[in-house]
Amino acid sequence: MATLKEVQSKIVSVKKTKQITSAMKMVATSRLRGAQNSMEQFKPYASKFSEVLGSIAGKSGGDASPLLVPREEVKKVALILCTSDRGLCGGFNNNLIDKAEKFVNSELEGKDVSFYCFGKKGRDWAKKGPVPIDEQYIGVVGGSVEFSVASTSGQKLIDSFLEGAVDEVYLIYSEFQSMARQVATLKQILPIPSLDEMVEEKEVVQDDAFLPEHICEPSSEALLSEMLPKNIFIQIYDALLQTSTSEHAARMRAMENATKACEDMVDELQTIFNKTRQAGITADLMDIVGGAEALKG
Repeated sequence: MATLKEVQSKIVSVKKTKQITSAMKMVATSRLRGAQNSMEQFKPYASKFSEVLGSIAGKSGGDASPLLVPREEVKKVALILCTSDRGLCGGFNNNLIDKAEKFVNSELEGKDVSFYCFGKKGRDWAKKGPVPIDEQYIGVVGGSVEFSVASTSGQKLIDSFLEGAVDEVYLIYSEFQSMARQVATLKQILPIPSLDEMVEEKEVVQDDAFLPEHICEPSSEALLSEMLPKNIFIQIYDALLQTSTSEHAARMRAMENATKACEDMVDELQTIFNKTRQAGITADLMDIVGGAEALKG
C-alpha cells in the first residue's frame, strides 16, 4: 500500500493537471466562438455563389470549361489533407488520417498520389509514408484562416490539372455538424462534378420554390470560366474553416473529459488517503494498547 506522502503527492499532481486542462478548455471555448463565427459568416456567400453558379450552369453544356472534363484514364491524384497543428483534441486528427489512409490504400491503389498538407499532424504522418508531399501549409488551421491561402493552393492545383500533371484532386476535411459531432469527409473538387447534378441539387434544396434566373453579361460560358476556379477556392476555404472549428470543438470536449477524469481521480485518491491514514492510526493504537498490556503483565 502506498504511503501517505506518496498519495498526497499524487493528489497535488492531479489537481495541478486539472487546473491545466480546465484552462485549456476555456481557451478552446474562446477560440471556438471566433472560428464558428467566421464559418457562419462565410456560409451566405458560399450559398449565394453556389446558387448563381447552378443557375448559370443550366445555360451551358458539360464541356463549357476544361475543369469540368474528366480524364479518360486517371494516373495522378492530388489529395488535400486538412488536419490541425497541435494535439490534445481526442481522435480528431486520427479520424482524418485514417480516412486518408483508407482512401489511398483502397481507391487509389496503383495510382501516383501526392499530398497537399494543411497542418503539422497530417504533414508528419505523410512524411512517414511513401507518398510525396507537394505542398505543406503550417499555422493555417486553428488560427485565423485567410482566403488568400485557399486561393493560392487552389490555383496551383488548377494549373497542375490543366497542364496534365494531375488528373483528379480530392479534399479530406472535418465537417462541423455540431459541437459534439465532427465528421471526416472526402470530396472530389477536380474535375468539378457535373453541373447538371449541381442544378438538380439546388432544385432539391429549393424544395419546389422559385429557382432564380440570372441574366448573363457577357455569355454564360465566359462567366463560368471565371466562376469555376473561384468555386474551387471557396470549397478549400470552407473546408479550412470547418476543420478549424471542428478542431476547437474537439479540443474543448477532450479537455472537458480530462477535467472530469481528474476530478474522479482526486476523489479516488482522497479515499485511498483516508483509508491509509485510518489504517496508520489503527496500527498506532494497537501498538499503544499492546504496550500497555505488556506493562500490566
